[in-house]
Amino acid sequence: MIDQYGRNIDYMRISITDRCSLRCRYCMPEGVELVPMKDILSYEEIAEIVSAGVKLGITKLKITGGEPLVRRGCPDLIRSLKQIPGIEQVTMTTNGVLLEHYLPALLDAGLDAVNISLDTLNRERFEQITGRDLFVEVMQGIKAAADSSIRTKINTVLQKDINTDEILPLAGLAETYPLDVRFIEMMPIGFGAETEGVSNTEVFNTLKEHYPQLSDDSSVHGNGPAVYAHIPGWKGSIGFISAVHGKFCSSCNRIRLSAQGQIKPCLCYGDIADLRPVLRQGYNAEDKQEKLQEILYDAIFHKPQEHCFENFEKITEKNRMVKIGG
Repeated sequence: MIDQYGRNIDYMRISITDRCSLRCRYCMPEGVELVPMKDILSYEEIAEIVSAGVKLGITKLKITGGEPLVRRGCPDLIRSLKQIPGIEQVTMTTNGVLLEHYLPALLDAGLDAVNISLDTLNRERFEQITGRDLFVEVMQGIKAAADSSIRTKINTVLQKDINTDEILPLAGLAETYPLDVRFIEMMPIGFGAETEGVSNTEVFNTLKEHYPQLSDDSSVHGNGPAVYAHIPGWKGSIGFISAVHGKFCSSCNRIRLSAQGQIKPCLCYGDIADLRPVLRQGYNAEDKQEKLQEILYDAIFHKPQEHCFENFEKITEKNRMVKIGG
């Protein structure tokens, strides 16, 4: 579907839970209040929303959380979404803790790609950042994914004075494994607004200084806004998602669905379109699909022209990131 600014919105990020097995300080630190399970969409409700979205041109889905693999039956959901006519790709973002265990089922379900969050290669620092001593499990998941047939990416968020000394080692995973390492600027949303991130300009300059042969990689790596570079001889590439210092709103193609059924057209603003009442008010199947499409159409068409992350005082989104969906 084309929004009011001429962008083709064909990508929906779907949070299926606000639960997570880690407690990263900028996302979901200890003590956060969880949403009651009765307020979380069922898998059947998610499928109904996706079916309505397909009719408006949504063809690509990203399953997120929280941590999607802590919700029972996640591979079954992926299988069912892949079977909806019109859906071309279903991918997932995970913290990697349970990935090695679930990877065979995810591959069997038809998962097209996986993104794995990893901010450090130091076990003690991993526990400091995430609140859990699960570094070994995450690395096992990364290695299993890289050794499989699935397209694999690492998502890294840098925090000033915490892990900026690991730019080169983290990037080096793309030399060792056939995967992409993507540096994502800290989003000034929720607890992230209280954490000082690192500009991707600094990351790029650090890499360029050590690898002068670093050059643009214009090949297609996925559905998102990352810009890629490649170092000759490496198995993978380096990606940069620069929401704050490299605004990419003119080519944004996504909307987000929270685990509670709220559509967010843009991370920066608190505006939502609530689909859950439609799902639970007793409409027959035909009327329900029509109402869902009406709400989705309005949310997509009126998607804001651009975010305002560079002007903190204009940001109206006050929820923590884990409630919105990663």
